Amino acid sequence: RYPAGFVSALAEVSRRREDTILFVRVCVGGRMRMFVLVRAGVCAYVFACGQKAAACLRASSTSSDVSGLKSRLSEIIPPKQAEVKAFRKEHGATKIGDVSVEMAYGGMRGIKGMVCETSVLDADEGIRFRGYSIPECQKLLPRAVGMETDGEPLPEGLFWLLMTGEVPTAEQVRGLSQEWASRASVPPHVVSLVTNLPSTLHPMSQFAAAIAALQSESRFAQAYGQGAHKSTYWEHCYEDAMDLIAKLPTVASLIYKVIYKDGDVTPIDSNLDWSANFANMLGFRDNQFHELMRLYLTIHSDHEGGNVSAHTCHLVGSALSDPYLSFSAAMCGLAGPLHGLANQEVLVWITEMQSKLGDKPSDADVGQYVKDT
Repeated sequence: RYPAGFVSALAEVSRRREDTILFVRVCVGGRMRMFVLVRAGVCAYVFACGQKAAACLRASSTSSDVSGLKSRLSEIIPPKQAEVKAFRKEHGATKIGDVSVEMAYGGMRGIKGMVCETSVLDADEGIRFRGYSIPECQKLLPRAVGMETDGEPLPEGLFWLLMTGEVPTAEQVRGLSQEWASRASVPPHVVSLVTNLPSTLHPMSQFAAAIAALQSESRFAQAYGQGAHKSTYWEHCYEDAMDLIAKLPTVASLIYKVIYKDGDVTPIDSNLDWSANFANMLGFRDNQFHELMRLYLTIHSDHEGGNVSAHTCHLVGSALSDPYLSFSAAMCGLAGPLHGLANQEVLVWITEMQSKLGDKPSDADVGQYVKDT
């Protein structure tokens, strides 16, 4: 079966060697391509002429907009594009800072060189997402079913807020949860990759590799290869981003379970939200842990755009690399000890302190340990 829209006509099918080999000649993108399916029992290996042809044979998941987010973005983006165009025309020559030699040698530290509208970080106040503080987000954003009065906000709600600048309804957030659940499946070759990587390879290295391997599913790469118009790029990137976000908990859980447990990952429950599914796949079914995960993922959903991982994602994406490649590169940046790996180093430091000082150290003991280390 060939995905509609990619294969325009089935021109010829011929069988040879008693069904051992099946030659299929199809017209793809106006060019005739030959595919050879070599059958061996229940296995079938597909050899395709070129990446475009391979993409056409690959089963693709259908786009879904249960939440209405894509439809809302299609309304927001055109006027926003016009606003940015007018702003650049009026202020394009305005200077926003000076650059020193020290800045250049210091990895562009302190140089104003980007625009970030989704969040802003203040040293004293903390972070604001589209103008809302964390306590405000806790009050305004929808909560999980059964936790409407005293639960933590769902990261689906913050994602909607970041994308649109609008506080979503509970119905819109439920739709987003369902949409991500429907997109969460991971192709077999990614599962095989993760299960065959050495357990000594750092989880972040495995994570980056698995995300890069997911690039086989990129709708942007496929559309670009078929000559998609520039004005539609955002739509294909959106589909990739939604697919990727949906699959990340599955990939992360698989890595965790393969390294530390039995490798068995709990299937996605379409009735649960993104965070609860992630917690379940990790093996934690306690509702209190689900609430912790909801809050943790919500407040870590954005962190301005100039940190190493976010900037890396923007930089790689500027080459029209699809979201899978861009995000994989971002995770390589996050894995560094001056970025995300710092969390691991802090945990190591705390466990070493606990080992040395015991479970109930005094304030003076902790203070002295901090000075010594």
